[in-house]
Amino acid sequence: MSSVHSAFVTRRTLLAGGAFASALTLLPDVGAVAGPRAANTRATTPATGITPLWRAHAHNDYEHARPLLDALSHGFTSVEADVWLEGDELLIGHAWPDPSRTLRELYLDPLARIAEANGGWVYPGHARPVRLLVDVKSGGAEARALLEELLPTYGRTFTSWRNGTERPGAVTLVLSGQQANQVLDAPIRWTASDGRLGTPLPDGATAADLPLVSASWSSHFSWVGIGPMPATQRDRLHALVAEAHARGQQVRFWATPDTIWLRENVWAELLAAGVDAINTDHLAELRAWLLQHDRG
Repeated sequence: MSSVHSAFVTRRTLLAGGAFASALTLLPDVGAVAGPRAANTRATTPATGITPLWRAHAHNDYEHARPLLDALSHGFTSVEADVWLEGDELLIGHAWPDPSRTLRELYLDPLARIAEANGGWVYPGHARPVRLLVDVKSGGAEARALLEELLPTYGRTFTSWRNGTERPGAVTLVLSGQQANQVLDAPIRWTASDGRLGTPLPDGATAADLPLVSASWSSHFSWVGIGPMPATQRDRLHALVAEAHARGQQVRFWATPDTIWLRENVWAELLAAGVDAINTDHLAELRAWLLQHDRG
């Protein structure tokens, strides 16, 4: 039994019932053994009243003091992790892999335990999957094959597809990076892919294969939040989102302006256009803003 699992079982015995307040109370213990950066942290967010924010996406989530756990305690429903295939492990890291941090220990195991404690969902009372966006930095198809072997061992925690029929789980794992816009042709699969915004679906693909489409902000827009967004660029933003939504896909932009003086102007335009995943490194700030402005 891993140290992560041991910490969970001890807390869960004390916190029978599986209420979300209990799950968040146990998050500090899970985080305390999740990796070097999380080793000396403890929760400061109250364990009650967490509202899931369905547009909130934690960019490079693993760079926060408590990977995954900080995002969940702020109500985020989409988190991003960069992985590198090393042997039979997927290591976490941005520019290079960190041998002390694995996708399994920082994300897969904690998500499974939180869902188990909360009646099968990450946020109890909200029967809707959260997204784990995995940016594959190395390994490509081999990294995906490893995940296809690993995810079924978590029971129904992760969304799966059987002969084209989706079986929602607590978490939908979407692959980006080297597996972006790739379609896995298999009767049973446990991963989906991140498509590319503004491009046609690959031959034979459906929105179930690529439920999310993404693009860098600067590849489509020159506006960075200073002054009003030019009407032509706003129209393009709305058109791109509408096109994706018509195909049944959600939309995300990466590298959106995220500095203190500009980000809220950009967030307002993203929200008005119906962008599904608003990208940020600033968890508390986006949470506060969405609670005030997102009535959807």
